[in-house]
Amino acid sequence: MPPKKPKAAGIEHQDAPLSIIILAAGQGKRMLSDLPKVLQLLAGTPLLGHVLDLAASLEPASIHVVYGHGGERVRQAFEGRPLKWVPQSQQLGTGHAVAQAMPEVPDSHRVLVLYGDVPLLRRETLQELARTSAGSGLGVLTATVANPTGYGRIVRGKHGKPKRIVEEADANPKERKIREINTGVVVADARRLKRWLKALKPRNAQGEYLLTDILALAVQERCGIASFEAPDVAEVQGVNDRMQLAEVESEYRRRRARALMAQGVTLVDPARVDIRGTVTVGRDVQLDVNVVLEGHVLLGDRVRIGPNCVLSNVALGADTQVFASSVLQDAQVGKNCRIGPFARVRPKSNLSDDVHLGNFVEIKASRVGVGSKINHLTYVGDTEVGNGVNVGAGTVTCNYDGVNKWTTRIGDGAFIGSGSMLVAPVTIGSGATIGAGSTIVSDAPPDKLTLARGRQQTIDTWQRPTKASDKS
Repeated sequence: MPPKKPKAAGIEHQDAPLSIIILAAGQGKRMLSDLPKVLQLLAGTPLLGHVLDLAASLEPASIHVVYGHGGERVRQAFEGRPLKWVPQSQQLGTGHAVAQAMPEVPDSHRVLVLYGDVPLLRRETLQELARTSAGSGLGVLTATVANPTGYGRIVRGKHGKPKRIVEEADANPKERKIREINTGVVVADARRLKRWLKALKPRNAQGEYLLTDILALAVQERCGIASFEAPDVAEVQGVNDRMQLAEVESEYRRRRARALMAQGVTLVDPARVDIRGTVTVGRDVQLDVNVVLEGHVLLGDRVRIGPNCVLSNVALGADTQVFASSVLQDAQVGKNCRIGPFARVRPKSNLSDDVHLGNFVEIKASRVGVGSKINHLTYVGDTEVGNGVNVGAGTVTCNYDGVNKWTTRIGDGAFIGSGSMLVAPVTIGSGATIGAGSTIVSDAPPDKLTLARGRQQTIDTWQRPTKASDKS
């Protein structure tokens, strides 16, 4: 006997490959924006990006994106992804949009239709829809809502099977009382779907070819129809205006907060934490209010993040604390570090273990060695800081000459006095001391005191200037 095929991780139907069609051609007039609707941001990612990630997680044979308004901008935003782009020059309804993509879909495939402005659908929901509709020619995702105004209603027959979808503009008073709505998400055999799409007529108040009408056509053919109700209404929330975008953002934030707490993270206020990327956490991590995590963030055991901090593409070692109103971006931070408040760690920075960065310290493209302290009002850029270094308040590494960036090197155990200017390229030797207020333009030798100050003078005959009005 031939070996059995391995079971796919995505959606399968009687071994039929899956093609996904995403409708993303809408202009989104109610957004009142020059940006295409599907490029509006949710947690820092375009709406369509969330849908594409969901589609890719199902491991389909192909993903087709039907685009229209602002099409080139939409394509450019996702350049490099393995997508089949399908133009819809005329916006003649959802059925018309799906029909544009069908010539590229083999008859043997199963087709899943998604929407570029419905970003919160879960993979598990789509898998359950596929499971429920296995053996049926058509599967429909529905939802029951408290207020169905504006949605198409699911009309069921005597045995509870869906028999048609009626849009609100075409519904009679009885049908408008139905609270089970059409989400627009369907899964169907490609061969049947092509036939149904060709049979669509614009017999509705909108004068459009509506994908929802395929349900009635399937009933006429006595084709098997299955439905699955989304377990969470928020999953099927579409975005048509700024209010709905804010509602979806709030739900997304709640989801991510709940997921972090399920991993053992303490959130001082779950409603005031924004997760806009992938977060990996150790044990006993705590996040205070108004923390924003972007990109890929790694938080080691017992990391504590203070209020109003932004972390983007950073890794923090165990027992590190980031105090209030600090910003860290594209950086590596070791164990048991203390950062902030009001500190900024810029890209290409690497802090070793036990480093202290204090109030209004800025680090850029620098490595700071074990146990070094830079505690106040200091800028360190393009610098190699050794172990056990102390950098005094108001120190500046003068790394830019107007054209090029130059490197400063500070050896182990050096002490930089307050108010020092280190004019790169320059090297401060191990164990060196730089006197406060010095401007260092040449290398300072190890284990020596180096000063660069003008001679202090007192002018006995000097008088403070006075205003003309004070003389009268």
